Amino acid sequence: MARRVFFSFHHQQDSWRVGQVRNSWLLSKGETNAFLDAAAWETVKRKGDDAVKAWIDKELNRTGVTVILIGQYTSTRPYVKYEIQESYKRGNGLLGIYIHKIKNNGGSISRKGRNPLDDFEVEAPDPWLGFLGITSKQKLSDIFKTYDWTADNGRRYIAEWIEEAAKLAGR
Repeated sequence: MARRVFFSFHHQQDSWRVGQVRNSWLLSKGETNAFLDAAAWETVKRKGDDAVKAWIDKELNRTGVTVILIGQYTSTRPYVKYEIQESYKRGNGLLGIYIHKIKNNGGSISRKGRNPLDDFEVEAPDPWLGFLGITSKQKLSDIFKTYDWTADNGRRYIAEWIEEAAKLAGR
């Protein structure tokens, strides 16, 4: 059975690129959270911060992995940060995928953005002494993996990456 995945991304900037990744996942029999088109997203945003967070919380239900699709500005988006934080709290596996080399609807690529998983430190089993029950502060980017959709052949490997993220989270 395919895993249910939540996709986190910069709605305004990267929707076209995200659609290509999402469709690839769905073709491999995966499940995903509901996607809001631009108009629906703006409607939810107009209702305020609490409404957006409530929508995110609802969409995270029954997911096991959160895939952060990293474009040029993704790491600066407050709702992406919230989605990562809530996903980790729920025990979701996390996976970063750079999407900047995917052409948008105008045929352009963008610059590589910063990995938002670098912005989160958590207490986790120490990489060297964890077997003794010792923990240390680690960035989420040191615990969970990040790939490049184009260079790492995401169309071929996305299902494996998602499964790996779930296993890293103990799911």
